[in-house]
Amino acid sequence: MAYKNGALCLVVRDSKILMVKHRRGTNEYYTLPGGGIEEGETPEQAAIRELREECSVNGRIIKKLCESLYAPDNNATVYIFQVEIEDDEEPVLNLNLSDEEKQVLIEVRWMELREICERDRAFLWAAGLAAVSQFWDELLSWSDDISYPKKRDEYL
Repeated sequence: MAYKNGALCLVVRDSKILMVKHRRGTNEYYTLPGGGIEEGETPEQAAIRELREECSVNGRIIKKLCESLYAPDNNATVYIFQVEIEDDEEPVLNLNLSDEEKQVLIEVRWMELREICERDRAFLWAAGLAAVSQFWDELLSWSDDISYPKKRDEYL
């Protein structure tokens, strides 16, 4: 499967991260709002458009956090931006999505890091979460314990 370049938004409010729940077949997972970059569009424009399309809010880019290759084929680049929205805007799943998008996007919600499964958290760290000061501070507070889903003894 060929992937096209994409842009994602990391939006944080009160130590919670704005996440979008996707369904692909029987699999469900949370990811950052975002999607493909259309022809003639910059990654920044795509990120803000996708945030509006998926979550019904307007955003303003604070900074680029990350630019990396998609793991499946390494032929597409994903750009991740830290984005802010106004305090009086509350993200909700856009009810005007296309039929195809309605099959994939099923929820928009604010989540604390501890509510996000390890797989989806790993994606967030790779997407530049440590570049957001409050999460960098949290990362520094963690112990040296191994918390990978396998037992520690298997690694010794």
